[in-house]
Amino acid sequence: MGEKPGVHVIATTISGSIKDWGKVERIVPLFRQHGREDVELHVVDSHAAARRQTRDLVAGGCRQVISAGGSGTFNAVLEGCIDAGVELGGVSLGFLRKGSADLIGKVLGMPDDIEAAVEVFVRSLATGSTVRCDVIRARSEGGDAPPRHFVGYGGAEIFGRVPHYTENRFIKYYKGVLSQLFGDLGPFTVGITLAALDTLLRGAVDGRTVWKVTVDGEERARRRYQALILVNGDLGKDLPFAHDVPLGSGDFHLFGLRDIGALKIPEQLRRGFDGSIEDDPERWGFEHYRVGESLELAPVNGGAFPVNVDGSTLRCHGAVSFGIVDHVQLMAR
Repeated sequence: MGEKPGVHVIATTISGSIKDWGKVERIVPLFRQHGREDVELHVVDSHAAARRQTRDLVAGGCRQVISAGGSGTFNAVLEGCIDAGVELGGVSLGFLRKGSADLIGKVLGMPDDIEAAVEVFVRSLATGSTVRCDVIRARSEGGDAPPRHFVGYGGAEIFGRVPHYTENRFIKYYKGVLSQLFGDLGPFTVGITLAALDTLLRGAVDGRTVWKVTVDGEERARRRYQALILVNGDLGKDLPFAHDVPLGSGDFHLFGLRDIGALKIPEQLRRGFDGSIEDDPERWGFEHYRVGESLELAPVNGGAFPVNVDGSTLRCHGAVSFGIVDHVQLMAR
């Protein structure tokens, strides 16, 4: 396998609004306008292909990779780096925003405008400006699902079912149209609404799940939740939890919305995502756990359940465990 120096951009055709799809062909010419002749573009049609392409490039010597897509593409690129078996701390990853949940890209100060974004990358590459970010592993404690790795957010219950509606076979057009009409959070808003309805219907038929929450080896809760939301750190105003916690803090955080009745879900979600839920957490069933070493979520009665891993689904059985296993450098403004 030949050496792969320089900067490699992994772009997915399945991410972002209709307008975003036109960004891809402009990436390399814009870098060249800034004197960067060492940038190579790789266009793929799926997250799985993005992961394989990244693995091959990093195994071949590449240490500077830019993901052009949403959180799913970025997560695939991250896991491709892990698959390559290299020292992850020596890899620099960039997030070129072209997706529907660009939370990490926003936190890193990456503009949505393609010209401005390339200028930021050029400066970051020239000065080595990066942010250390912890990598979290999610692992099903039962079944044969391989572990997943992520750097942004995860969750269960309503949050765990969101990817079912945002990552489907019609993703390219479904998400593209919604993003064009309602902005980059359009698909997520529709997804969480459908996931909430799904959770309510399943609960009415099968009964609601009682969750056991174990933090750093100690059981902290055993109750029903509408949503369980895990974040690596402060992900900005679109997911306003873990305020001012750096992505490389060495810990991560779990936030729970207790089941206080089906009719309260819309207000719980609204207050959660505008931050006002923290003004009266007891009234709205809001819980917060800081995780230093490990987190385990387990349905008391066992069984299978989906977990959201940075916008994609991990099928778990029995329990799921989370822990920080490495770190990576993220290109930043």
